[in-house]
Amino acid sequence: MSDNPGLPRVAILAVPEASASTIYGMYDLFKSAGRDWKLIVDGKAGTSAMHPQVVATQAQPFLAANGVRISPDTTLSACDSPDLVCVPELLVDPSQTLEAGFGEEIAWLRRCYAGGAIVATACSGAILLAEAGLLDGQEATTHWAYCSVLATRHPSVRLRPQRALVVSGEGGRLVMAGGGTTWLDLALYLIARCVGVEEAMQVAKVNLIDWHDIGQQPFARLAQSRQVDDAIIARCQVWIAEHYSEPAPVSAMVRLSGLAERSFKRRFQQATGMAPLEYVHTLRLEEAKQMLESGNESIEAIAQEVGYEDAGFFSRLFRRRVNLTPALYRKRFGSLRRALTQGASIQSKSA
Repeated sequence: MSDNPGLPRVAILAVPEASASTIYGMYDLFKSAGRDWKLIVDGKAGTSAMHPQVVATQAQPFLAANGVRISPDTTLSACDSPDLVCVPELLVDPSQTLEAGFGEEIAWLRRCYAGGAIVATACSGAILLAEAGLLDGQEATTHWAYCSVLATRHPSVRLRPQRALVVSGEGGRLVMAGGGTTWLDLALYLIARCVGVEEAMQVAKVNLIDWHDIGQQPFARLAQSRQVDDAIIARCQVWIAEHYSEPAPVSAMVRLSGLAERSFKRRFQQATGMAPLEYVHTLRLEEAKQMLESGNESIEAIAQEVGYEDAGFFSRLFRRRVNLTPALYRKRFGSLRRALTQGASIQSKSA
C-alpha cells in the first residue's frame, strides 16, 4: 500500500454518501504530521510521518454527497493490510439498512479489523461499524442525530452519546468521534497514537484546532420533531409543543388523550422513545437553549418562562442534559450567534 513501509499506512474510505471535506480534511491532517511545523519554524518542510490514501470500491473518480469530485488512490481489493482505517460520515437516512448498499465496504472493514488494523469513524460512520458487527457489546458514539436509531437497531452496543470521542474494542482498536467537526479530534488522536503526542500537538497548533472537551451534547438538538404514527400521541405532541410551560403538563396530556394514565404513559413511551415527563423536559430545555443564545434574560427568568419555578433545579437539569451550565452555554453559543447575526446584518445592508 505504501512506498514508505516504515510509515503508518492510513486508508480513508470514500463512498458517494460521504462529504469531501471530511475525507480530504483527514488526509490533509495526516500528511501535515511531521511536515508543516518544521516549515513554519525552520523554513523547510519536514517529511510527512504518515502515508494516507483514499480508498474506494472502484478506482474511477466519483462525486461525493456534496458534489465534489473524489479521485481514489486505490481500491478496497488492493488495500489489504492498512495499519489504520478511517470511515467518514455517511449522509444517509438514519433508519435505512446499510448491508445491501455497503456490502463490499462492510466486508472490507471486517477483514481490516481482523487483520489487526485500528478502525476509526467520524460522525455517522459508526453505523457502518455497527452493521459490520464490530460494535456488538462495545462502547460507541456517533452523531447525536443518529444515536437513537443506532441504539434501536443495535441494542447490544453500549452507546455514549454525550462523548465526542470513544475508544473501545480489543486493544482499543475501535475509535469513534461524535458529530460534525469532531473528525478533527479523531485525526489528532490518531496522529498522537500512531506517530506521537508532540506531532499531534504541532498539527493542532498549525491548524488552530480546539479539542471538543465538552462533548457533543451542547450542540445537539434535544427535542425530536418527528410526529409519531399513533394519532392520539401525535395530537398530544402537537399540544405540548405549544403548552410545555404550563403546570402539570403530563396530566393535561393524559386528559387530552382520553386514555387511562398508565395506558397513556405506556403508549407515549412506545411511540416517542421517551417517558412523557422526559419529553416535556426536553422541549423546555430546547427552548431555554434558544433563549440563552439570543437574549439577555436572567437564568431565573428563563427558568420561569419555560416552566420551572425552581431555578436551581432548572440549572442542575440543564447541566445534566446539555453538559454545560446555562451560563456557560450562553457564553459559548450566545457570542457565536451574535457574531453570525452581525455578519448577516452587514451583508443585508450591502445588498
